[in-house]
Amino acid sequence: MRKFSLFMMVWVFLGATAMAQNAPKFEVFGGYSHLLGDISHTSFNLDGGEGAAVQNVNNWFGGMLDFGVHWGTRNGYNTNSQQIMYGPVFSYRKLSAFTPAAHVLLGAVRGSQGFAGIPSAATTFGAAFGGSVDIKISKMLSFRVIQGDLIVTDFMKEHQESLRVSSGLVFTFGSTR
Repeated sequence: MRKFSLFMMVWVFLGATAMAQNAPKFEVFGGYSHLLGDISHTSFNLDGGEGAAVQNVNNWFGGMLDFGVHWGTRNGYNTNSQQIMYGPVFSYRKLSAFTPAAHVLLGAVRGSQGFAGIPSAATTFGAAFGGSVDIKISKMLSFRVIQGDLIVTDFMKEHQESLRVSSGLVFTFGSTR
């Protein structure tokens, strides 16, 4: 409950201070991604890519559709994971050089045999809690220095937490005004 209260206070603060800023109507992100899987048990590393599309409703709030694909080897298995999630994104656009943002995403996570110790391919509910920092290069291009997510899953009725870190380019289109 304490974390939720802190999250709500930050959300209200960011929304109130960013009212006068302009925002792109659409953002498209693509880049490299690294997944440190199942950190609560025996962690493993997977490399891959992430893509996301954001439609901003105003200068501080939007909806994000996120896709991630990761692959590698774990315990002798060629393993992979795919994530597709959607949820709100809250951006702080008061600073002209860079834009920090936070998001909460819900969706599906698929793991192949060996991912998080599962005996065969499976799909389960997943949630991602994270944020990002973009540095503006031009009106239509930014560099996402970092995006970090804690991905929570429940394969085989067992709780797993994974860390996903991404970096890449963000293309922006249109204006919310």
